[in-house]
Amino acid sequence: MIYETLLADDFQRLHPKLQERYRLPLQEPFYAKGTMHVIRSGPSFLRPMYGLFTKNRFLFPEDGEMIPFTISNTCHMNNQNEAEVYWERTFFFPNAARKFNATMTVDLDRQIVKDYLGDPALFYSDLKFDVTKDGFLMIRSEQQRIVVGQKELSLPKKLMGRVVVTEGYDDALDVYTIHVSIFNDFIGRMMMYAGQFTPCAP
Repeated sequence: MIYETLLADDFQRLHPKLQERYRLPLQEPFYAKGTMHVIRSGPSFLRPMYGLFTKNRFLFPEDGEMIPFTISNTCHMNNQNEAEVYWERTFFFPNAARKFNATMTVDLDRQIVKDYLGDPALFYSDLKFDVTKDGFLMIRSEQQRIVVGQKELSLPKKLMGRVVVTEGYDDALDVYTIHVSIFNDFIGRMMMYAGQFTPCAP
C-alpha cells in the first residue's frame, strides 16, 4: 500500500511478483520462508554492541551460511492515521534465533520511506526507493538518526551506515531474491546478508 503510493507509475515497472509482494493491502500480511546463503556481521569490536542490540530486535553478532529465515510484512493504520508496515525478520542460527524488525511509513512530500529499526526503535533512516531496469527494487539509505527515548539525534555523516538493498525475482528458480549491505566508510562492513525466499502460510 505505502510502497505502491510512493513509487506511483514506477510501481508498474517492478517485476509482477514484486508488485504482488509490495502491494500489501491493509491487514493482509505477506509471509515467507527461505534461506540466507550468507550472513556476515560487523568487525569483532562491534559484536558486543550488536549483542546488546538483540534485545531490541535490531542487529546481531552472528555469522553463518545457509541460515533458515522467515519474513513477515503487515500493513495497518497507526495512531496518527497513517498506513504503516511492520517488518519482522527472524534468522534461525544453530544456537539462537535473531530478529531484525522495523516499522515503515511514507513521506510523500520528501518522496522517502521513514524507517524505524528495532523494536522498540533504536535507529532511524530515510530510505529512497527506486526500480531498476530489470524490474528489481533498489533501496538506499539517506539521512540517519539515533533514537533515544522520545528524542532523535542526527548522526554525523562519518558515522552513518550506507544501506543498499536489492530485492528481485528469479523466474528460473521461482523465488524472491534479497541482498542487503550496510557499509561505513571508516569501519567497513557493518552487516550483509543474501539469500532467497518463497511465500507460504504463517
